[in-house]
Amino acid sequence: MRHIVTAESQDRARNPYLNALFAVLALGVLNSALSMTNWWPTPFVRFDARIAPEFVYLWCGLLAWFAVRRQTLSPSLVSSRFLGGLAVLYAVLVVGRYFDTTAPALFGRAINLYWDGLQIPRLLWVLMQKYPLWVVVAVIAATVALLAVLFLVLRWAMTVTVKKAVPYTLQSKWALALTGFLLLSSLANLAGAQLTWPYISRPVIPTYWAQGKIFWHALLEGSGQSNLPASPAFDSNLRQLAGSDFKLFFFESYGAIVFDNDAMQQQIAPLQKALETQALARGQTIVSAFVTSTTFGGGTDLAHMALLSGVDTRDPILHDVLLTTQRPTLVKHFKSKGYETFGLYPALSWDWPEGDFFGFDKLVDARALNYEGPQLGYWKIPDQFALAKFRQLQPIGQGSPPRFLFFSSISSHLPFHPVPPYQPDWAKVLTLAPFDNQEVARLQASSTPWLDMQPGYVGMIKYNFEWLAGYLAMPKEREYVMLVLGDHQPTSNVTGEGASWDVPVHVIASNPALIERFLAAGFSPGMLPQRKAIASLSGLTTILLNALHKDQ
Repeated sequence: MRHIVTAESQDRARNPYLNALFAVLALGVLNSALSMTNWWPTPFVRFDARIAPEFVYLWCGLLAWFAVRRQTLSPSLVSSRFLGGLAVLYAVLVVGRYFDTTAPALFGRAINLYWDGLQIPRLLWVLMQKYPLWVVVAVIAATVALLAVLFLVLRWAMTVTVKKAVPYTLQSKWALALTGFLLLSSLANLAGAQLTWPYISRPVIPTYWAQGKIFWHALLEGSGQSNLPASPAFDSNLRQLAGSDFKLFFFESYGAIVFDNDAMQQQIAPLQKALETQALARGQTIVSAFVTSTTFGGGTDLAHMALLSGVDTRDPILHDVLLTTQRPTLVKHFKSKGYETFGLYPALSWDWPEGDFFGFDKLVDARALNYEGPQLGYWKIPDQFALAKFRQLQPIGQGSPPRFLFFSSISSHLPFHPVPPYQPDWAKVLTLAPFDNQEVARLQASSTPWLDMQPGYVGMIKYNFEWLAGYLAMPKEREYVMLVLGDHQPTSNVTGEGASWDVPVHVIASNPALIERFLAAGFSPGMLPQRKAIASLSGLTTILLNALHKDQ
């Protein structure tokens, strides 16, 4: 053992400054990999000078390991397999750190492996459809190469750390004292000491711990039906509708930022005013409010479930558990009162057995819509076409029962590009050439501005109001009441960090008594709601049922 130590000492003596440089660089690489933060509003990262707690824990573990075994094991003789294993373990933490910092910055919510692990592959599949195969292969290859480079860099850093930094520290009192100070600071940070926040980065291990608990609850503790909140009383007689149709339109990514951001509001206000003017011209009144969604930046299914079931689905597991039950829904309730129920889902192009839970009589998806017009963007079917085609496929006859229509719009979904043209001639939108050819060519040739999505988002919301105003202007097939609301806020690269989870909701009706019911529940006249949310999204279900009820 004395010969080994002497050899290490001689190596350090020959290259003291070079060894010190490599050791400091290796330690810096390991620390930076776990202290990185998001470079908002991009998916990239920037390095942070703060100390990463997991780096400190690993460093202390290595020191303790070799200190205990220094009589039988020299750091200079550790195996490549051991160093590779450390690099893999560290890479897992680095990937976790990336998603832990990037997901909240871009999507406004923490990552949920149980939920996002199911949703992200489907989203990526949709996004890939726009690009040729070679681009998809190149992206996959680049991702694999990036992970390989990450492993190689971490393995190099681990090798230098173990073979150069550890031996020096074990023989240096000041280095051991500094290590002890960093360990105590990291433990204080883990305990929540705010004094350490400017110097110690947020640990990533609690994120993995939280994800583990979610999977344990979801997969190992049974169905969890006993943990479901109670459903509201679906006892409304719906007589306040007086037999009118009911149309429930979810605007994708329509959030409170439209009202909270002055610049956005100035651009969108004329379209909102035009919509209100059109409604008044048809004898309809608009009242509005804010409610708090169950999700942010994505996870539309959680919002749909919250409103249709009246159950708070902020916990995604509750959404999946609900699907295994026979709980009541708005769809089933309207059906029990003699309504024919339709679900219009232009984003769906695959079998969707989950739809059975809601109880639609007929589900109209992308396959049924059979859109053959120009492909604009990732979601292909413009919302205006979806509504026009639905009217064609499901005409209202003289003896048709009252109708409940649930429309899940898709055009204003991330990445908010390109904005489809609005076609004032609703008959032409059903043709093979619904838009100007030059405009279509321009839109198809444009690239997605991934680093500046706010202009596209504003354009999409304006498009939504355009086609909605045009829809209200069409000849009424029958009297109806319409509820229009957002499913969630757009991603944080549009809203900025720390935005609320509130979404607007508008009621459009020509029934004065019904409008009074909503005003009494906290709605405000017109398109501009009072800023304070009146309820959660699931609480809106009860407000709606109460408003539609009419005493004998």
